Amino acid sequence: MKLLSLRLDDELHAQFTLLARLRGQTANDAGQALIADYVRSQAGNGELSSRAEAALAEIEREAEERRRAIASLFGSAAPTPAGDAPVTEPAASKGRGKAQ
Repeated sequence: MKLLSLRLDDELHAQFTLLARLRGQTANDAGQALIADYVRSQAGNGELSSRAEAALAEIEREAEERRRAIASLFGSAAPTPAGDAPVTEPAASKGRGKAQ
């Protein structure tokens, strides 16, 4: 689960939390329901579909560029496209700047 933090002006926040309480919901539950409705309403949007296809094409172009860069550095030891290479766990990190 991810945390989403929103900045609302005081009046809008008071109205939103009041409406949620009147419906027997927490502000969190009401916000999740609204976001879920928004996502569902935008899922079939043709204009966004075109943008999503363009974004996927750009991701593929960038991935291919990186594959070529790795191949030029490491030759035949270069990893294969996703799905063909075994998944390995990253090395343990030392933490985020915490004293050890």
